Amino acid sequence: MSAANPITVAEFQALIRRRYYDTDAARGAPGTFMWFIEEIGELATAIQDNAPGKSPTPEQRANLAEEFADVLAWLATLANITGVDLADALQKYTDEGRVEGVKD
Repeated sequence: MSAANPITVAEFQALIRRRYYDTDAARGAPGTFMWFIEEIGELATAIQDNAPGKSPTPEQRANLAEEFADVLAWLATLANITGVDLADALQKYTDEGRVEGVKD
């Protein structure tokens, strides 16, 4: 898939399921959650490397995008092994009036 041919959330979750489900399900949700948290930490570092006022290198910019993708992949993995359909869950943000306001 490319930017010219985007993937849907459902397609992405299915791709992650096909590639990783057996291994991830055997590890279980608690162990998989720990991998997810590790990726969150890597994303936090990449965000800091790309913070306003810094001059990130092309490699740091590329790493930022990769870390976002990794976090999304691990989230899809957790959803798969806990039986959550992310596309359905995201409807809470698309249903008018269901989620309003912002967190401070």
